Amino acid sequence: MLQRRAADRAEGLPSAELTHPFGPNWDVYKVRGKVFLLLPLVHGEPIAIVKTAPADGDALRQVFSGITRGYHMNKKHWISLHPDGSLPDDLVEELVTESYRLVVDTLPRRIRPVDPNTFGIPPIE
Repeated sequence: MLQRRAADRAEGLPSAELTHPFGPNWDVYKVRGKVFLLLPLVHGEPIAIVKTAPADGDALRQVFSGITRGYHMNKKHWISLHPDGSLPDDLVEELVTESYRLVVDTLPRRIRPVDPNTFGIPPIE
Protein backbone atom coordinates (compact mmCIF):
# COMPACT_ATOMS: atom_id res chain seq x y z
CA MET A 1 0.00 0.00 0.00
CA LEU A 2 2.82 2.45 0.88
CA GLN A 3 4.67 1.77 -2.36
CA ARG A 4 1.46 1.97 -4.42
CA ARG A 5 0.57 5.33 -2.84
CA ALA A 6 4.09 6.68 -3.53
CA ALA A 7 4.11 5.32 -7.10
CA ASP A 8 0.66 6.76 -7.83
CA ARG A 9 1.85 10.21 -6.71
CA ALA A 10 5.10 9.93 -8.68
CA GLU A 11 3.27 8.92 -11.85
CA GLY A 12 1.21 12.11 -11.66
CA LEU A 13 4.22 14.43 -11.54
CA PRO A 14 5.32 16.29 -14.70
CA SER A 15 8.10 14.54 -16.67
CA ALA A 16 8.41 11.72 -14.11
CA GLU A 17 9.53 8.42 -15.55
CA LEU A 18 9.74 4.90 -14.13
CA THR A 19 13.07 3.14 -14.66
CA HIS A 20 14.71 -0.08 -13.43
CA PRO A 21 18.47 0.62 -13.37
CA PHE A 22 19.06 -1.74 -10.43
CA GLY A 23 16.91 -4.64 -11.66
CA PRO A 24 13.24 -5.58 -11.51
CA ASN A 25 12.99 -5.37 -7.70
CA TRP A 26 13.80 -1.64 -7.69
CA ASP A 27 11.30 0.80 -9.20
CA VAL A 28 13.17 4.08 -9.62
CA TYR A 29 11.36 7.29 -10.52
CA LYS A 30 13.36 10.04 -12.17
CA VAL A 31 12.74 13.54 -13.45
CA ARG A 32 14.98 14.57 -16.35
CA GLY A 33 17.34 11.70 -15.49
CA LYS A 34 17.63 12.49 -11.76
CA VAL A 35 16.28 10.12 -9.09
CA PHE A 36 13.59 11.39 -6.72
CA LEU A 37 11.92 8.13 -5.55
CA LEU A 38 13.11 4.56 -5.10
CA LEU A 39 10.74 1.68 -4.37
CA PRO A 40 12.75 -1.44 -3.48
CA LEU A 41 11.95 -4.63 -1.64
CA VAL A 42 14.44 -4.58 1.24
CA HIS A 43 14.62 -7.83 3.18
CA GLY A 44 11.07 -8.56 1.99
CA GLU A 45 9.75 -5.17 3.15
CA PRO A 46 8.33 -2.80 0.49
CA ILE A 47 9.79 0.61 1.37
CA ALA A 48 9.92 4.01 -0.32
CA ILE A 49 13.05 6.16 -0.34
CA VAL A 50 12.74 9.91 -0.91
CA LYS A 51 14.97 12.96 -0.81
CA THR A 52 14.43 15.47 1.99
CA ALA A 53 15.97 18.57 3.48
CA PRO A 54 18.31 17.45 6.31
CA ALA A 55 16.41 19.30 9.06
CA ASP A 56 13.09 17.91 7.82
CA GLY A 57 14.48 14.38 7.77
CA ASP A 58 15.68 14.71 11.36
CA ALA A 59 12.31 16.04 12.53
CA LEU A 60 10.34 13.36 10.67
CA ARG A 61 12.46 10.55 12.13
CA GLN A 62 11.73 11.84 15.63
CA VAL A 63 7.96 11.90 15.07
CA PHE A 64 7.31 8.80 12.93
CA SER A 65 8.57 5.30 13.72
CA GLY A 66 8.09 4.43 10.02
CA ILE A 67 10.76 6.88 8.88
CA THR A 68 14.45 6.01 9.01
CA ARG A 69 17.62 7.17 7.28
CA GLY A 70 17.72 6.44 3.54
CA TYR A 71 18.57 2.84 2.71
CA HIS A 72 21.73 2.73 0.54
CA MET A 73 21.54 6.50 0.05
CA ASN A 74 23.16 9.60 1.54
CA LYS A 75 21.84 9.44 5.12
CA LYS A 76 21.74 13.23 5.41
CA HIS A 77 19.54 13.87 2.38
CA TRP A 78 17.42 10.74 1.97
CA ILE A 79 14.87 8.96 4.18
CA SER A 80 13.19 5.57 4.00
CA LEU A 81 9.47 5.19 4.57
CA HIS A 82 8.38 1.86 6.09
CA PRO A 83 4.88 0.37 6.01
CA ASP A 84 4.46 0.15 9.78
CA GLY A 85 1.11 1.95 9.88
CA SER A 86 2.48 5.17 11.38
CA LEU A 87 2.54 7.18 8.13
CA PRO A 88 -0.64 8.88 6.91
CA ASP A 89 -1.28 8.51 3.17
CA ASP A 90 -1.25 12.27 2.64
CA LEU A 91 2.19 12.49 4.29
CA VAL A 92 3.57 9.86 1.90
CA GLU A 93 2.24 11.89 -1.05
CA GLU A 94 3.66 15.12 0.38
CA LEU A 95 7.09 13.54 0.86
CA VAL A 96 7.16 12.23 -2.72
CA THR A 97 6.17 15.69 -4.01
CA GLU A 98 8.80 17.39 -1.85
CA SER A 99 11.47 14.96 -3.04
CA TYR A 100 10.50 15.74 -6.64
CA ARG A 101 10.67 19.50 -5.95
CA LEU A 102 14.09 19.20 -4.33
CA VAL A 103 15.45 17.32 -7.33
CA VAL A 104 13.85 19.67 -9.87
CA ASP A 105 15.46 22.58 -8.01
CA THR A 106 18.91 21.14 -8.83
CA LEU A 107 18.18 20.97 -12.57
CA PRO A 108 19.21 23.71 -14.98
CA ARG A 109 16.32 26.17 -15.34
CA ARG A 110 15.92 25.48 -19.05
CA ILE A 111 14.98 21.82 -18.48
CA ARG A 112 12.86 22.14 -15.33
CA PRO A 113 9.35 20.81 -15.97
CA VAL A 114 7.92 23.01 -13.17
CA ASP A 115 8.93 25.89 -10.94
CA PRO A 116 10.15 24.12 -7.77
CA ASN A 117 9.41 27.22 -5.69
CA THR A 118 5.67 27.06 -6.37
CA PHE A 119 4.82 23.55 -7.59
CA GLY A 120 2.74 21.52 -5.15
CA ILE A 121 2.48 24.34 -2.61
CA PRO A 122 -1.09 25.40 -1.85
CA PRO A 123 -1.75 29.11 -2.42
CA ILE A 124 -2.05 31.33 0.63
CA GLU A 125 -5.56 32.68 1.04
